Amino acid sequence: MYKNNKILVIIPARSGSKGIKNKNIIKIKNKPLLSYSIIYAKKCKLVDEIIVSTESTKYAKIAKKFGAKVPFLRARKLAGNKIQDYPVILECLIKSEKFFKTKFNYIILLRPTSPFRESRLIERGLKKLHNNKKSSSVRSVINTKIHPYRHWKINKYGKMESIIKNKKEPYNIPRQQLPKLFFQSGDIELIKRKTIFKGSVSGNYVLPLIVKSYGDIDTMQDLKKSRYNG
Repeated sequence: MYKNNKILVIIPARSGSKGIKNKNIIKIKNKPLLSYSIIYAKKCKLVDEIIVSTESTKYAKIAKKFGAKVPFLRARKLAGNKIQDYPVILECLIKSEKFFKTKFNYIILLRPTSPFRESRLIERGLKKLHNNKKSSSVRSVINTKIHPYRHWKINKYGKMESIIKNKKEPYNIPRQQLPKLFFQSGDIELIKRKTIFKGSVSGNYVLPLIVKSYGDIDTMQDLKKSRYNG
């Protein structure tokens, strides 16, 4: 609990990964991937409940082994690879409140694919979310190294065009004059309950939680790198 607000951690872990089979339970340093997020959440004394949202009984068994709760399985219709976060989080929140017979004020989303997080992100994020009454959510971001002003697209005629439309030759602006921009990492999202029930996992007042580095695992190359560096 944080300042009389109940905290629910949701770790979404469906079984049908296309890029890497069974990605969420693949072993890194002899532990399944999703276990890292469970262990991280358990280190924070502010967390009231940790739920793994999965449609797989196998995944549920692994999650319970590492200390998470799986009092219900995710609906199969919400386990496809084209399903966005919102319906998954909404279902999990509604079912969790019914199961625990309580209202969770703040919901924390920890994705299994970001196993190596900086310490105390939950504590830092909750402080930001709580102290700004206008905020709808907090999301981890990192200073972008590949600036969008340097990005191009190729049109149907084979001609390159800048993706930035409101600047003259943005690709020629000196590096020192480029606006400071941030890329969202997959480390953590903290969301107010009312934001979710208004139909979003972010809302219209998102605060930044700046991280120094991140290591999302989406490809085999990411996986090999994490096994070597993790």
